[in-house]
Amino acid sequence: MLKLLRNSCTRCKDVKLFKYKYNTRRTYTTKKDVVSSADVVIIGGGIAGCNTLYQLTKRGVNAVLLERAKITSGTTWHTAGLVWSLRPCDLEVRLLQDSRRIYDSLEKETGDYAGWINNGGIFISRSKVRTEEYMRLHTLGKAMGIPSQVLDPNEAQKLFPLLDPSVFKMALYSPQDGTIDPAMACSALLKAATKNGGKVYEECPILDIHYAHNLLGNKEVTAVHTDKGIIKTKCVVNCGGAWGPRIARFAGIPSLPIIPFKHAYVVCDATPEIRGAPNIRDHDVNLYIKIQGESCHVGGYEGNPHMLDQVPDNLQFHLYDLDWDVFGVHMNSAATLCPKLGTVGVKSTVCGPESFTPDHKPVLGEDPNVFGLYHNCGYNSAGMMFSAGCAVQMAEWIVTGRPSYNMFTFDIRRFTGAQLSRPHWVRECSHESYVRNYNIVFPHDEPLAGRDASHDALHQELVDDGAVMQSRAGWERPGFFVPGEKIRVQQYDWGGTHDYPRNLDQRYENILKGDHTFDFSKHHDLIGKEALACRNAAALFNMSYYGKFYITGPDAQRTAELAFTADLTKKEDRVIYSLLLNDKGGVEADVTVSILNDGSGQLHEPIFKGRAYYVVSSGFSAMHTLAHIRRIIQTHKLRANITDVTKQLCILSVQGPDSQRILQRYTDAGLSNDAFPANTHRSIHISKAPYSPDNKRYTCRALRLGWSGELGWELHVPSSHAIQVYKALSTSEGLKNAGWRALTSLSAEKGYHLWNADVRPDDNPVEANLAFACRKDGEYIGNEQVTKAKINGVSKKYAFFTLEDKVALFGQEGIYRNGEPVGYLRRGDYAYYLDKSIGIGYVSNGGAEVTKNFLKEGDYEIEVMGTKYKATLHLKSPFDPTGQRLLGNYGEQGMDENTHEPHAGQNERAGGSE
Repeated sequence: MLKLLRNSCTRCKDVKLFKYKYNTRRTYTTKKDVVSSADVVIIGGGIAGCNTLYQLTKRGVNAVLLERAKITSGTTWHTAGLVWSLRPCDLEVRLLQDSRRIYDSLEKETGDYAGWINNGGIFISRSKVRTEEYMRLHTLGKAMGIPSQVLDPNEAQKLFPLLDPSVFKMALYSPQDGTIDPAMACSALLKAATKNGGKVYEECPILDIHYAHNLLGNKEVTAVHTDKGIIKTKCVVNCGGAWGPRIARFAGIPSLPIIPFKHAYVVCDATPEIRGAPNIRDHDVNLYIKIQGESCHVGGYEGNPHMLDQVPDNLQFHLYDLDWDVFGVHMNSAATLCPKLGTVGVKSTVCGPESFTPDHKPVLGEDPNVFGLYHNCGYNSAGMMFSAGCAVQMAEWIVTGRPSYNMFTFDIRRFTGAQLSRPHWVRECSHESYVRNYNIVFPHDEPLAGRDASHDALHQELVDDGAVMQSRAGWERPGFFVPGEKIRVQQYDWGGTHDYPRNLDQRYENILKGDHTFDFSKHHDLIGKEALACRNAAALFNMSYYGKFYITGPDAQRTAELAFTADLTKKEDRVIYSLLLNDKGGVEADVTVSILNDGSGQLHEPIFKGRAYYVVSSGFSAMHTLAHIRRIIQTHKLRANITDVTKQLCILSVQGPDSQRILQRYTDAGLSNDAFPANTHRSIHISKAPYSPDNKRYTCRALRLGWSGELGWELHVPSSHAIQVYKALSTSEGLKNAGWRALTSLSAEKGYHLWNADVRPDDNPVEANLAFACRKDGEYIGNEQVTKAKINGVSKKYAFFTLEDKVALFGQEGIYRNGEPVGYLRRGDYAYYLDKSIGIGYVSNGGAEVTKNFLKEGDYEIEVMGTKYKATLHLKSPFDPTGQRLLGNYGEQGMDENTHEPHAGQNERAGGSE
């Protein structure tokens, strides 16, 4: 155990030293009265606010920063300031690169030392599976140009002499890591920002954020009311950190998903031999060690942290008393890893508030409920690391309308209203994100906290039939099925802390452990049976969590022309696959659009005037899609309405070679290619099985399409009738329940795009092989960038890769062409029908154009955890490349549609006697 210095007088002196250090810096505060107007008003003078002001003023924006007390006085001043280079996803690696580049360049730009120390970092692994995770980091880093080095324990000890090599198995050294001094960094950023015309007002608390309702009924920011006057503006950036939710409430936003925690580290007495040594991250014991001069700063993430209801407004340069009963675990861990630290005294403790979010990602972007209100907070104790890179994207967001990177996982629009309206959901999930901060990030792990925020009408029926649920955007959806079991997700038990007893029923947790691997899941064969049932017979998928909404009104058609890339001038019974782009040509969403011209007045076909559109989007990005369309309506002042009916409609999808034969038993509608062509929709009746004494019929909208690549239909059923329709279909022989794990595998095998993985806002449709979804003429948003890409070519190109070796792929693996890194996989899965691992990614050519010849002429390898495997590149998915199965042409299986038993009306183009 480290020696503890608990003398209260000494502690007071240490706090005073901290205050002295952070209050004697050079100030760049504007002494005059506040300006009367500004392009952008930033609220919060921590590292996020300073970085945002710096980036905006670099772009010529008239921006001001308001700080209620002193710069850094909230949570920034006491941060450890670690900056790492490697993270488990490409976005975070890019943001860290940008942060490092900015901190490294500040001294040259301003002439003042900004506090950046490039001393490197070491990741410590104590287990085989942690080593595999680090090898994935190492692999992704190489593919993205981030150097790292795999070390054995003795080699690691040479870099950090205090380490005990017998305690761990391996280490990963990242030479670009370092630390940044928060006060010096903020000072340098403000010096540069004020030089560029920015203004900084300290001791200037805000009293309110004014907003007004425009002609379309939407809220717009109009001004910020401070105790020194009113500043007119149309754009406010909330950089309030732990106080971010309070700032949001000024603008009428009732909740922001941020919870403050007490987070701590201790400063040890001098240990001369560690001067210049790299920082340490020992994830297996939730420990980090920061090097500052000859002193170690020891901290980590506990399993029983102190949550705060709120942080007082008047808290400035404040530290809490450290709870050694909570923090002591880190002292023991540090002494175990570095025995000498067990004999070193502690000269000060630092315990202050830090903000955490439900999914351990920051909260960025424009609020979907108030135009002009942007958030930039909730950094989960990683503000120094990410805020500089995020500020670049925030500036792009504000100036150009959208960021350059794919920021969806940080975007406030990733949360649904149902999630944000439940305070217990925010608290539970934020607690879990804190305690699991250093947990291994498995590709198919699921959270235990905040479950059941939203579920569809079929939830209980599916659980009774063996569904093992996943959580996406707060929705519960079936991941896969364990026949004969009823595995319910339990209420969050807080890991047995905070006086909560552990759940007695831990079957769900044990099921999840089957996916705690970087190899094939223990459920691999079970998922494969579901996928092959769809390929060889028929499968029933519950897709009810998909976003579903209508676009109606006088300007509905104009809205569609601007928002959707596809040609929507076709007949009213068509279902069109379309993209939504931003002004930069990036793909903001992909959806299916059903063209409507009338309705019967029911939920699945409401009555409206003129042409309308029924839009279905991915469930986890539904809020993002809605917000994007609303922004288009707002910008162009269109008279169009969006009605969200996600909760009111369920989707049951019957897919596979036998889907027509099975579904035909429950409807009198014709289902042949003539009667019900592919990519069309219509209202049909679904009844119980033939000869049932209860011959009640239910109406629904049937769409002939599917995400599996097989013949199939989606049934969009009013939630009130969904259970009856599900029970009827469930009695059908040869129809197997299947979950999303099988469905995503099938989609990858077929070559369908998964938004936010295969195609994202930083991808152009031409790069993604989606130019076919973009009409040649028209004024849709992003059209110019698509046309330019078609003419000039692109510098990266979407491609498929299959491996002959049975190796698990999950995404983020390196792609090598002729021995050189040319990209990384966006998504990996197992193609059960092809019986191969399949990966999807983009191949680049060092900034030069990527042509078909360039793609075809290379020899490819995929690097998985440091080992390269020979790969075959495909320009199109090798599964059914001509799409014959979608038409029901299964000649090679003897299951062509014409061999099915005839049904009344089957061959009638009108669709039978509906």
